Amino acid sequence: MDLADETGIESVTMRALGRRLGVEAASLYNHVAGKDDLLDGMVELVVAEIDLPSGDAGWQDAMRRRAVSARAVFAVHPWAAALIDSRGRSGPSSLEYADRVLGVLLRAGFSPGTAANAFLALDSYVYGFERQRSNIAPADDEDSTAVAQEVLSAIPEGAYPSLARIATEYAVTPYDDAAAFDFGLGLILDSLGALLD
Repeated sequence: MDLADETGIESVTMRALGRRLGVEAASLYNHVAGKDDLLDGMVELVVAEIDLPSGDAGWQDAMRRRAVSARAVFAVHPWAAALIDSRGRSGPSSLEYADRVLGVLLRAGFSPGTAANAFLALDSYVYGFERQRSNIAPADDEDSTAVAQEVLSAIPEGAYPSLARIATEYAVTPYDDAAAFDFGLGLILDSLGALLD
């Protein structure tokens, strides 16, 4: 996971991991069946870092805390959202995560089908936001207003008026990544809440 955090998930090979650990790549096969097994294990470790919802809060608060926690984990492991989406098998951490989330939704009164769809909608948003964020949000060390000014200056006069209007806004007012995330999450939670009402 450290290797992926430092150089990206595509750099994680058995050979690179062996070098990192100071062993021959072949010796790693005494511990994992192969790269797929390694990646599945990485997913399990990442999922285990996400706060599981508990029964001591309302369902919306529990889902919000879980989403914010997942987003914080993905900030530490930027490769994780895409990797989780790409894996077909679930281990104990992933199964516990799903069971706890679904349990909160079922106890709130959602039917099994609606609970499953709510879980899918929420996770699709969280994972998708993090995957898209790198395309629209400036890096942590960049000034969002400067980035917006660069975008604005690259737009030919009179072209792409809607994009220019948004860039003009963010050239003056810094982009708030957390507020953007909370906006979408709130829409989903409010819509799900309306289903229960």
